[in-house]
Amino acid sequence: MPEVHFQAPVVIENKDGWGPTEDTFQYKDMPYQPYSKGDQLGKIADWTGTIYGDKRINNRYRSQFGVGVGMYQYIHEDDENTFQLVDSTRLPKPAYQKRTRFQQNRFRQQQNQNNRFAQMQKTFTGPQKKSKIMKNLEMDQMRQMRKWQKQFGNRTDPRQYQQAKQREPSVRVREDWQVIEEIPFTSLAKLSLPNVSEPEELSVWGSLEYYDKRYDRITTKTEKKLIMVNRLIHKITTTKDPVIRQICKTHGNVFATDAIISTLMCCTRSVYPWDIVVDKLGTRLFFDKREDSTIDMLTINETANEPPPEDGTMDSAKNLGMEAVFINHNFAQQVLKMNEERYKFPNRNPFIQPDEENEAASVAYRYRSWDLGNNQTIVIRCEQDCVQIGPNGEEQFVNIKALNEWNPKIGNSLDWRTKLDMQRGAVLAAELRNNGFKLAKWSTCAILAGSDQMKFGYVSRQNFKDASRHTILGMQNFKPQEFATQMALNIDNGWGIVRVLVDFFMNKPDGRYLIMKDPMKPILRIYSVPENSFDSEEETSDEENNQQESEQQKK
Repeated sequence: MPEVHFQAPVVIENKDGWGPTEDTFQYKDMPYQPYSKGDQLGKIADWTGTIYGDKRINNRYRSQFGVGVGMYQYIHEDDENTFQLVDSTRLPKPAYQKRTRFQQNRFRQQQNQNNRFAQMQKTFTGPQKKSKIMKNLEMDQMRQMRKWQKQFGNRTDPRQYQQAKQREPSVRVREDWQVIEEIPFTSLAKLSLPNVSEPEELSVWGSLEYYDKRYDRITTKTEKKLIMVNRLIHKITTTKDPVIRQICKTHGNVFATDAIISTLMCCTRSVYPWDIVVDKLGTRLFFDKREDSTIDMLTINETANEPPPEDGTMDSAKNLGMEAVFINHNFAQQVLKMNEERYKFPNRNPFIQPDEENEAASVAYRYRSWDLGNNQTIVIRCEQDCVQIGPNGEEQFVNIKALNEWNPKIGNSLDWRTKLDMQRGAVLAAELRNNGFKLAKWSTCAILAGSDQMKFGYVSRQNFKDASRHTILGMQNFKPQEFATQMALNIDNGWGIVRVLVDFFMNKPDGRYLIMKDPMKPILRIYSVPENSFDSEEETSDEENNQQESEQQKK
């Protein structure tokens, strides 16, 4: 037998990439279909797929790339004038569709009842007897109808048919404002600024009270009533902070508060609208907020599948946010050892008078700076709520926040009074799902302040129809960095967002700008606004003019 020699095919190595090279002329101008290892094989020909196709396996043999789907389909290139299209419009559905088993039983009962009624009509021919029988049958039908409405009349929830209401922007956009940039959240989520150096402590102001550890032992069976604590709580913005005005003369070129920076760092999780004012003066940037801004307003179920309505009722989004602010202000002070000696820092609270020190809330203001690279140094005012004694006798600084329950039957949440003691992890997971943006901001603020612990209190209404009385059902402790890891919060991504915005405004001329979250879309929109926009003096003068006009009209 003659010897047969195997001739190896010529294989051209592609050193610059993947796939055919320009030297493989035999594959030139041939259609190419991308193929994935995950694509399933076995479907050679199927003429009945479009007629008897099952929706559950419709995409089983489809390519994952989604490219070139119609590449191998038959295309008729001849003259198509002789062809006629077949009418493929759907026929109207018949008036009588297939009944369910329950409907069939009801139909049989109705038929039997009608047959009995006809037989009774034949049996009793007297007009008086006939009218009595008809009256009894009508009463039976009405009784059955009331029973049906009572059992099955409220099956459908009318809220699921309500269309999503258009949210209003956080501030009215004026005609003289100019849009200079639109940044989608998908682009912001890809940013990262790792290896940010440790912060430098510039100064610490205020005084802190000690945490009362008895609240760590509270359970749903030993709940404690939430009381009102009348104390001075200040939310001073960046440009009105006297300490920042002194620091900006010697240190840093970017200035903000922890509430504003945490909003920017976690903005990709936000749903509701918000806005931040940016002032550029030479080489310095000031991230500020308006007087009636929603930055300090807490949200409820913002990231839930069914957020609260905007109808103005007790359980509307706005009223629930005000209730959450009321609960947090009082809860953060109630859990402290009030009227005892405080942990005082060298500098007293910069926002109060000397005679108001006993009435001021327990708070510490830490002014810290971070080096963002490229000669950009940011100074942030951070806040802490209290101090506690650690297991080794050391002093730990703590941030205290409150999660509030308003109605467990709405929003896919769990009933805290039955689940909190035994299934606290499930309750916290539901809160992470429904309030992801709020919890991310709290964690970011605690990390920026360098707090050792975060304490979450579970506060619920005494009666779900009364928003003025609440009880404390439990407490839970976390380390800020561990809690951020648990909720997949990437601090490097937050610093990347801040750095991109700082570089963006540094390349713009001096003036005032506005960062606004679109009320309906995941987009950040940046406006160039006049320098006198949002000035408090103009607002007060406008209010005085409006009051004078209204008084004149009344006269």
